[in-house]
Amino acid sequence: MEKIKVGVLGATGSVGQRFIQLLENHPYFTVTHLAASEKSAGQTYGEVMKSRWKISSDIPSYAKDIIISLPDPNVTKGVQLVFSGLDASIAGEVETAYAEAGVMVLSNSKNHRMDPNVPILSAEVNAHHLDVLSAQKTKGKIITNSNCTIMGVTISLKPLMDAFGLKSVMLFSMQAISGAGYPGVPTMDILGNVVPYIGGEEDKAEIEPQKCLGTVEGGIIKSADFKISAHCNRVPVFDGHTVCVSVAFDKKPKKEEILKVWADFKGEPQKLGLPFAPNPAILYREENDRPQPRLDLDTGKGMTTVVGRLREDSILDWKWVVLSHNTIRGAAGAAILNAELLYKKGYFN
Repeated sequence: MEKIKVGVLGATGSVGQRFIQLLENHPYFTVTHLAASEKSAGQTYGEVMKSRWKISSDIPSYAKDIIISLPDPNVTKGVQLVFSGLDASIAGEVETAYAEAGVMVLSNSKNHRMDPNVPILSAEVNAHHLDVLSAQKTKGKIITNSNCTIMGVTISLKPLMDAFGLKSVMLFSMQAISGAGYPGVPTMDILGNVVPYIGGEEDKAEIEPQKCLGTVEGGIIKSADFKISAHCNRVPVFDGHTVCVSVAFDKKPKKEEILKVWADFKGEPQKLGLPFAPNPAILYREENDRPQPRLDLDTGKGMTTVVGRLREDSILDWKWVVLSHNTIRGAAGAAILNAELLYKKGYFN
């Protein structure tokens, strides 16, 4: 089949660069449209990114000669889908404009996440939330990623919630500096330090998992009713968000039951064999000192959720550690996997 033409909004930023890298030679999608700010518009991507490319691999050759435009749906030229890495200060209006023009929008920004008929889509977790798209009034539709901090957490919780029910969740995050974008956190603020505050992060971590794990009722998403408390911290790690999780269940399982549920977990991406689907979706590390960003971050090409240190919790029921790649699984890679799911389900026919 002919590939779907796609665009990247915010193509020069940290998440935009990751989209450019991951979409090279994609079997379903071809990038034909790149958008960024006035500073970059009118120049080729290769010219603009000579000194701004921050990913270890080279700029993909396919992107170098694409002329960057302002984010305007009137210049998309046949694009059916855009991946948005726009800053939240402008993302809301711009993404709505693309949707009104009939373009499918896969967003990493927070602006539309809590709209009742906009899915916070995590392809393994809540593919059924796509049912609410018909309630969106625009010709095109908007789908968002979750906050990168809770992406892996929600994936680890999904099969356990289905099997045992959730009462309450405690999160303690140790978040990489790349999560702050580029240039991110000043060197003198983060080296040898832990910053116990990330603006707006704890609110997202306490609200978004409930929506991700909610149900669809009457064309809107009804959030799950378990309680969450979160502590979010910035640590001097370049990539990889590590989260310590404690959970109380409706019915307390045995350790071997939890491990079996994780090992057996397959979402729609695994069942459909999507190109970006990690297999396994969840990998449990038996070692006492794993997962670690330095050792485990690239598992499943950065798409696998790695968990470890499962043990009983003296206040709640069980606790464990979750590691996920924040710019791949938590951002660009997750949005591409969501787009693959849409493709397979016929949304671009």
